[in-house]
Amino acid sequence: MTDTALPGTFVALEGGDGSGKSTQVRLLAEHLAGTGREVVVTREPGGTELGREVRALVLAAPGGPALDPRAEALLFAADRAQHVAQVVRPALARGAVVVTDRYVDSSLAYQGAGRALAVDEVERLSAWATAGLLPDLTVVLDVDPATAAARRGRDTSRAGEDRLEAESRAFHARVREQFLLLARRDPARYLVLDATAPADVVAARVRGRVAELLGAATGAGRA
Repeated sequence: MTDTALPGTFVALEGGDGSGKSTQVRLLAEHLAGTGREVVVTREPGGTELGREVRALVLAAPGGPALDPRAEALLFAADRAQHVAQVVRPALARGAVVVTDRYVDSSLAYQGAGRALAVDEVERLSAWATAGLLPDLTVVLDVDPATAAARRGRDTSRAGEDRLEAESRAFHARVREQFLLLARRDPARYLVLDATAPADVVAARVRGRVAELLGAATGAGRA
């Protein structure tokens, strides 16, 4: 559960590759900064120096040495443990709004459902790595794998697909369904949005839900 002893607010954006997470993270952070709040924008993997090394390993271009699914899950958990200890908890402790591009749910979707590992085992691993810290809000940007793949293909800023992006359509379908399953399991903590809607429409929905969250947090003594 979310650690209510921390005065900050923790928001995670999740979804398949090509769902527009990076855009929505940027738009939300710009909006919150404009209200005078301290905003910490981060990502997984890669939110720390160690995490950047892990990112290079797990998201290497396809065609390199095979990475065992359990080894992949452990590497993501190691990144997450360092990320929470070094970035997320300190920021929440000083009352900041933390906005992360991916968090625990990505491991449950990609390494659990995608790699066909036991999701409950991956969940226990992530819970141990984070000491049970969950976001106050998880936004799932939902898009079907075919649309997401087409978006990635149109993105000229990309150097090419990474190891996970290059997986099969069936893999990405399992990932999508797991994100939706997680949201259905705990609807009060999730916001599922159609990621094919215009970016400004999606951003407005995200801002509205975060504003509700920040209002409730302030009323309860949180920043």
